[in-house]
Amino acid sequence: MIKLFSPSAALAALAACGALAGCATPSAPLSTAAVAPYQAAIELNGRLSVNYSRDGKRETLSGKFNWLQTANRTDVSLASPLGSTIATITVAPGYASLTEAGKAPRVAEDIDSLSARTLGWTLPVSGLRDWLQGHATAADGSRYTASPAHSSVTTRDGWRLDYVSWQDEAAAVPRPRRIDLARAAMGDLEDMQIRIVIDAPEEK
Repeated sequence: MIKLFSPSAALAALAACGALAGCATPSAPLSTAAVAPYQAAIELNGRLSVNYSRDGKRETLSGKFNWLQTANRTDVSLASPLGSTIATITVAPGYASLTEAGKAPRVAEDIDSLSARTLGWTLPVSGLRDWLQGHATAADGSRYTASPAHSSVTTRDGWRLDYVSWQDEAAAVPRPRRIDLARAAMGDLEDMQIRIVIDAPEEK
C-alpha cells in the first residue's frame, strides 16, 4: 500500500529543509596564497578562444597552443581543435615573426601589430609572458601577483585579466588554470576577449 504525505507533513518537511539551509556551513574563504615566483623559462600547453571584431563583424575562433619561453625568446604554436598548425610565432628583442601554415613568414618589430595585421586579432605575447604565470604590471605601474583571493587586475596596457580558476585552489602555491583577458576599444583598436585554459603540468 502506497502512503501519501499529508499537507501538514509536507510543510513540516519544507520547514526542516529551510532550517537546515539556514544553518549550512558557509563556504571557506578564498586562499590568499600567491602564485609561484616568476620564471624566465617555462613551457605551457592549453586551449584558447578569441572573440574579436574584423571588418565590422564579430568573429570567434578556438584552438590549441604550445608556449615555450626563455629569458630572451618566446615561441608560440597555434593549432586548430583537431591539431593542425594554424600559425607559429617567434618573438625576440626588437624582432617578431609570424608564419601561417603554407605561407611565407612575416616579420615586424613587435608581435602585437604583426598579429593584428596578419590574423585580424592581437596576441599580446609580451604581456602573456607574465600573465600566464599570474604576474602583471598594473595600470598604476605597481607589480601585481595573482592569488585566488586577488584574482583580477587591469594592466598598464589596458587589458583586464581575470584568473577564473586554478589547477588546485587550495595548493600552497596555486597555478592558474583559466584566464580571461578583455580589452576595451581604444583608438583604432577594437574590443576583444581571449579565454585561455592551461593544461595541468604532467607528472614527472
